[in-house]
Amino acid sequence: MLRADFLFPRAMTIKGVSKLRVLLVDDHPIVRQGLRQLINHEPDLEVCAEAEDSSSALDLLASRQFDFIIVDISLKTVDGLTLIRQIKSLYPRVPILVVSMHDESLYAERALRAGALGYIMKQEGTEKMIHAIRKVLEGKIYLSDEMDARFVQQAVTGRNGGTLSPIERLSDRELEVFRLIGKGFTSRHIAESLFVSVKTVDSYRTNIKDKLSLRNAMELIQHAMQWVQNEKTVAS
Repeated sequence: MLRADFLFPRAMTIKGVSKLRVLLVDDHPIVRQGLRQLINHEPDLEVCAEAEDSSSALDLLASRQFDFIIVDISLKTVDGLTLIRQIKSLYPRVPILVVSMHDESLYAERALRAGALGYIMKQEGTEKMIHAIRKVLEGKIYLSDEMDARFVQQAVTGRNGGTLSPIERLSDRELEVFRLIGKGFTSRHIAESLFVSVKTVDSYRTNIKDKLSLRNAMELIQHAMQWVQNEKTVAS
């Protein structure tokens, strides 16, 4: 839900030059605070609104204009990849940078396919963060050196599906369902969050079990919960 403390005054001008208006979408207040302080320190950038979930972000976008959007992958219900696709379908010209704790090797390519121009891990230093923002604002793609090298290798040698981990073989929607299972969501709750039928969710669960070589629903739940916990551990 959108709260009044997520809104800030319209970006002001400095020496006659309008500041670029930034929207932050992240469900962690401390992360938003850190990014806001970092961005507002730049003379031509201003965080003028924040949202903790996709519905709040879309409400803000419908009522105000933004020049740049920062999105996290993990949000309270609908994930960041789905939100990026929604934003790009409605506002295709607004550049998006993903700032996330999640493994770049698993999510960066998915984020670019969804419509983002860059992906950077939250633990990166302030200079890299500002560099990523500037590069995306220029309409260029930003990834870490490691991901750049990986994409170059893929372009030269071709992608070999046999080298992918089981998790990487999941589709974007399967990965989202897997994450929600790991957070304790039931099939009905997942269906309501993703605006699909329970039957569709159950189909995703079957596909996930097959791709991860899991025998039953209990193994799926245990595997998903362990994966979510590992991600939290890495992020901390």
